[in-house]
Amino acid sequence: MQFDLRGKTALVTGAASGIGLATAQMLARFGAKVALNHLADDERGPEMVQKLKASGRDVIDAPGTVAEAGGCEAMVERAVAELGRLDLLVNNAGTPGVRAQIAPAEMDKITEELWETILQTNLVGAFRGSRAAAPALKAAHGAIVSVASIAGVTGGGSSLAYAASKAGLINLTKNLARGLGPEVRVNCVAPGAVDTSWQIKWTEAHLQAVTESAVLKRRCTPEDIAEAIVFLGCGAAMVTGQTLVVDGGLTL
Repeated sequence: MQFDLRGKTALVTGAASGIGLATAQMLARFGAKVALNHLADDERGPEMVQKLKASGRDVIDAPGTVAEAGGCEAMVERAVAELGRLDLLVNNAGTPGVRAQIAPAEMDKITEELWETILQTNLVGAFRGSRAAAPALKAAHGAIVSVASIAGVTGGGSSLAYAASKAGLINLTKNLARGLGPEVRVNCVAPGAVDTSWQIKWTEAHLQAVTESAVLKRRCTPEDIAEAIVFLGCGAAMVTGQTLVVDGGLTL
């Protein structure tokens, strides 16, 4: 897959590692100028910006958290101002909020604090960023792609709170598509199991079982998901309000 994105710009949230970083790298490789968002105290963000610049990519640093009202909007507005325009917003920033899986029956472990952390980051943060970026995206006739999860489609995942946040993000995608069209297309990807650094510590037995359950007999790489994000964000001219499952046939 190849796109000529010279003259185009993108903001990718949660881009210090994993899917976000792979997406930022792919967009920059195709010629886009990319704002790489990361938490202010995450040293990986500035390091990756410097590495990408050293390799000739046109990237800028965009620290901040989507989980805080006001701060998220300010971060997006600064990034858009530095980019000069905005053609693509990738709402990738997210969190499971826990280190180990919480089974649906373990409801006593789902605290008010966990709900707040997950919803503010995974769901409300995507809305904040989209709302702040909307004027620039409309002017550019751009696109939004959000990163949900198969947990938002089938349930499961790290916890019922996480699954609910991703299901909400899928629903939010449909309404943003209605609200921002016809100028802006809004879509979503729902990854399956991805080989990436993540806060959940899955057992080797679980990872092996997931691999064997997938039709394609492997877990996704961050680049697999990035390819789908770039397709929806930079191609797919008549696709909006949709969720693309990228899981190697795991949910089949």
